[in-house]
Amino acid sequence: MSATVSFKVPSPRGPQPVTVSYARVGRGEPLLLLHGIGHHRQAWDPVVDILATERDVISVDLPGFGASPGLPEGLAYDLPTTTAVFGAFCEELELDRPHVAGNSLGGLLALELGREKLVRSVTALSPAGFWSEAERRYAFGVLLTMRRIARRLPLPLVERLSRSAAGRTMLTSTIYARPGRRSPEAVVAETLALAQATGFDDTLRAGGTVRFTDDIPGLPVTVAWGTRDMLLVRRQGVRAKQIIPRARLVRLPGCGHCPMNDDPALVARVILDGSR
Repeated sequence: MSATVSFKVPSPRGPQPVTVSYARVGRGEPLLLLHGIGHHRQAWDPVVDILATERDVISVDLPGFGASPGLPEGLAYDLPTTTAVFGAFCEELELDRPHVAGNSLGGLLALELGREKLVRSVTALSPAGFWSEAERRYAFGVLLTMRRIARRLPLPLVERLSRSAAGRTMLTSTIYARPGRRSPEAVVAETLALAQATGFDDTLRAGGTVRFTDDIPGLPVTVAWGTRDMLLVRRQGVRAKQIIPRARLVRLPGCGHCPMNDDPALVARVILDGSR
């Protein structure tokens, strides 16, 4: 079941109200799931039911993405603000240092929550922030192109394309290694989510100078990378391991940038193992 929660976040203009949309299912220790830029919480649907057998799973729409409204005037779409948003979100839901797993931008946020000691374990799937400048420019260029295409395609055409494996490949092969496995309904919904994300431009702009450069001592950290990630190339995982030497670095064979749909069983196992 989806729900929304509102809470205050500090800003230079005083506390500002933020509303976040989320879904919660399962039982066990709490596990927060954070999606990537331009996506929505349904990116996690392929693994949620598996995770929910052992975890209290909370999948979230980041502010300005999915069903979560954008941030109010005076709050930036940068890493410190978004970290504060999820610190306040966990407080509001009385989640005492949950486990966290994130993909892409969500992976970077998960690592930042770990650095701030707001969570008890981190699993980052192809996290942002370990790029060279050339790799960052390439990834941002691809994301902007994907966004432009999503905004220009008429909905009837998106629906028509989504009905064939070839059409789903055309729409989503940048992020999935096995796009034919994604359901037509999911492809339509995420194309709309990318087109309509009010936080996209500001989030991308804020990410231009972001690098993750700190170790995260005293916390279990898993970094996992798809061997067929075409957006953030997998050598970035080796850099992550150099920066966080005690992290467990896991290869996800045959998986793309959003591996949850390419191999749900493997990704769920990696997250559960990383959140013991």
